[in-house]
Amino acid sequence: MKELIEIVGEENFTDTLEELVPYSYDASVNVQRPNSVVWPESTEQVSQIVAFANEQKIPVVPRGAGTSLSGGVIAINGGIIIDLSRMNRILEISIEDRYALVQAGVVCDDLNGKLAKYGFTFPPDPASSSVATIGGNVGSNAGGIKGAKYGTTRDYVMGLQVVLPTGEVMNTGSRTMKCVSGYDLTKLFVGSEGTLGVITEVTLKINPIPRHAMTAVAAYGRLEDAGKAISQTMSSGITPSVMEILDKITLKSIKENTDIDLPDAEIMILTETDGYTREEVEAQMEVVLRILKENNPSLIKTAQDEKERVELWNARKSAYATLARISTSFVLDDVTVPISRIRELLVGIQEIAQRHGLVVATYGHAGDGNLHPQILYDAYDAEQVEKMERVEGDLFRLAISLKGTLTGEHGIGLSKADYMTLEHDPVEMDLMQRIKRTLDPNNIMNPGKMSL
Repeated sequence: MKELIEIVGEENFTDTLEELVPYSYDASVNVQRPNSVVWPESTEQVSQIVAFANEQKIPVVPRGAGTSLSGGVIAINGGIIIDLSRMNRILEISIEDRYALVQAGVVCDDLNGKLAKYGFTFPPDPASSSVATIGGNVGSNAGGIKGAKYGTTRDYVMGLQVVLPTGEVMNTGSRTMKCVSGYDLTKLFVGSEGTLGVITEVTLKINPIPRHAMTAVAAYGRLEDAGKAISQTMSSGITPSVMEILDKITLKSIKENTDIDLPDAEIMILTETDGYTREEVEAQMEVVLRILKENNPSLIKTAQDEKERVELWNARKSAYATLARISTSFVLDDVTVPISRIRELLVGIQEIAQRHGLVVATYGHAGDGNLHPQILYDAYDAEQVEKMERVEGDLFRLAISLKGTLTGEHGIGLSKADYMTLEHDPVEMDLMQRIKRTLDPNNIMNPGKMSL
């Protein structure tokens, strides 16, 4: 305690119970209280904290806004949580060279608010972007609603400043659009979930904001028809900026808990095209609508103005919150499969839910194969907890059987650590573990995550 206070100051340290409790959980079902929390204000302070922790073999967990859905920021072995939220400065914006240099604690929407003044944006947009930090985005390789066209955080990270487990500070990457100098250590840390070091600064590639957008929805009575429409659209030569789905359970929850008017359907597709000119956007949407119409929709509707467009987006963004009103106990996953296997994934999720007798609502980013099955259950009912665990295991096995992955954007954390060997062979697991041991021989960095 004395050592940490000496580094960050008494006002930036706590070990009092009431202040540790909020740090004992994230947005997953995992819970464990840390021994202390520090709020560093510089990379130098982070370096001193980590060096001290390494010397004393104390676990260290980097944390942003705590919106992790996989237990990624839970101090499962106790120790020190390093809350980077006070390192929240936008250090540099270069429109000419198309990058932004930011500290890890910068909130995504705050960065985009600044970039918008120049007509630019950082495209990855997780649902928690109003609070989620750039460091957290990088640590989990966050994606978002526009991932089908614009990719994930990894596609925009040009360089990093990282405090290694020894306390050494390393700078990776460059500020150039192309760089193949040496091993790509930047990408090694993207998606590493704080297990290899503490990210303190990030250099991000930025994009011009599209000038025009057009939004539409299509409702279907059969999951197979919607899945076919999605795969045909994504292989048509047109890349929509959005291709989202909401199943009947999600649609029902939104209708019952908001004043948004949505169709009664087995599943609904929300799609959007964007571009530099109105003509370009309309031409793309014409192709998308043709494909949607060819797959037996019960309804197709195009937003006629900005008000209707915003309402459709509000419907999608309210999915998580309205389902939470139905059941305060839930697990939100993010299995991902090749786009051609979306139909099988949708049908398989429904079959798993029926087999175990639990409600599973499904929505997500169908345009890149990333769906979010939200398992609703009663955490105070031991039988339902057991069912939830079986449902989750079956979901993971289904995704892997379809040549998919355990996670598209939420990360492995604690929630999926036991399933890593479903996806990764022994040689791959061994190499990941050797990399971890090489960089972090005392295993202080976010131990227990990803089976590392």
